[in-house]
Amino acid sequence: MPVPIIIDCDPGHDDALAIMLAAADPAVDLLAITTVAGNQTLAKTTLNARRVCTVAGITGVPIAPGCDRPLLQPLVVADDVHGESGMDGPRFPEPTVDAVPEHAVDLIHRILTTHPEPVTLVPTAPLTNIALLLTRHPDVVPYIREIVLMGGSTERGNRTPAAEFNIQTDPEAADIVFRSGVPITMCGLNATHQALATPEVVARFEGLGTDLGRVCAELMTFFASTYRRLWGFASPPLHDPVAVARVIDPAIVRCVPAGVVVELRGQYTRGATVVDLHRSLDLPVNAQVAVAVDAGLFWDRMIAAVAALGSRTA
Repeated sequence: MPVPIIIDCDPGHDDALAIMLAAADPAVDLLAITTVAGNQTLAKTTLNARRVCTVAGITGVPIAPGCDRPLLQPLVVADDVHGESGMDGPRFPEPTVDAVPEHAVDLIHRILTTHPEPVTLVPTAPLTNIALLLTRHPDVVPYIREIVLMGGSTERGNRTPAAEFNIQTDPEAADIVFRSGVPITMCGLNATHQALATPEVVARFEGLGTDLGRVCAELMTFFASTYRRLWGFASPPLHDPVAVARVIDPAIVRCVPAGVVVELRGQYTRGATVVDLHRSLDLPVNAQVAVAVDAGLFWDRMIAAVAALGSRTA
């Protein structure tokens, strides 16, 4: 049976492909898409989710906007990475898929408490919506199968030397989530940097011969240009779909149990995830932490999803 999931995202080039993977792969059942401020403002991330669903032919999945700022600190968007629109590269048509008039937290709560089985939450963005859900509605914990998130790192960061963007954008929210007692899987930079959109991968998207394949190739080409300029990557990592892939097939993303805490006070380390891989701090184990990605299996599932969606919209 497909695993029911809700994606909480801030599209974002990699969020866009995470939505496509979740919508098309038969191993998961995408119940909703919720948006939050992060890579760009809430208005832009919500518009981008609508754009993705429009070009990919994804209908019947509610899109709900959530929090427009972090819990405590000001919002700093990643326009240096994702561009002014948050999803620069392709020229998108006017979206025909609308958002619903319901706050993301309310929609998630309603789905969790009415769905016949526990639901997996897949946040690929700052954790503001999820933290607000858990603080406003602590009763939902039994209804959450697990939280499989893209964020953090066992090594270095990308927004600061120590901190990954999603966690650093709202460290207090991340702290709430990691201390919630909900089963958590963390897919951090150390793992997602193994899923690189190489020229061969871009060629596979183009080789699908569909408008959607071309859109994905253009997304990855723009993303590659910013990763080359900012970090010297020859090919960009496709972060967010790794979390979806972990739900689809745990064999794609190998994890190990570890204690994870979020640094809130360090002058240079605020937003860092401290991952006790070797039990040197004897932290309580509260997460499965991704350490390896089977890139071949990952890209096969990603390309197959885009091919399936593209064939529907051709």
